[in-house]
Amino acid sequence: MSRLRLLPDPDSFPALDPTFIHARPAEGLGAYQPPPRILLLYGSLRERSYSRLAVEEAARLLRLFGAETRIFDPSDLPLPDQVVGDDHPAVHELREHALWSEGMVWCSPERHGQITGIMKTQIDHLPLSIGGMRPTQGRTLAVMQVSAGSQSFNTVNTLRLLGRWMRMFTIPNQSSVPKAYEEFDDAGRMKPSPLYDRIVDVMEELVRFTVLLRPHGEQLVDRYSERKEAGRVIDPNRDISGIALSSS
Repeated sequence: MSRLRLLPDPDSFPALDPTFIHARPAEGLGAYQPPPRILLLYGSLRERSYSRLAVEEAARLLRLFGAETRIFDPSDLPLPDQVVGDDHPAVHELREHALWSEGMVWCSPERHGQITGIMKTQIDHLPLSIGGMRPTQGRTLAVMQVSAGSQSFNTVNTLRLLGRWMRMFTIPNQSSVPKAYEEFDDAGRMKPSPLYDRIVDVMEELVRFTVLLRPHGEQLVDRYSERKEAGRVIDPNRDISGIALSSS
């Protein structure tokens, strides 16, 4: 059983003006192959979930920009520590998709001024390290929120904090959709508006940063404390920075 959601109408863009679109927004910043791998998480189980609808719009755009996407369905995800050793198929699958990814999109509704429990549960099931592998460290992250009321940034601010804690590179741009119930039509598609345009901006930027950082990921997350703990000694003959230290 796969917990990946099928993306409806993946090649339909009723709110997009194609005359202003870069099909490959990261062209020239790095290698586009294999396609950037993006995992998208949303934070509501409602049948008409606006965070899920926003994530679906984001996934369509990412596909348009040359990325490969996966949308995780958290509907049967247990609470952290509810199952001994987190030994649950949904937890295993979420972690597998996180390890597959190079970047992520997190979109949560704002509830009581914060992210939802569904959103936090997914993040809490992603440990910093699993058997020496890191499901979030060094990955890019785009944060989004939807609200029932007026414009707010409480949720995206919290998601940024969590992204930093998970050692991710959270991109500068973000999306906050107020009165989300007014922004989607009966078919669940986002209407043309500056709010939709902002999601386009965010997805362009996410692809750019993912491609830009791709060849440098291992070096950017290399840490002295972890090398020391693992006993990985630096060879000064191969490390350019060692020359500067020895001559100072």
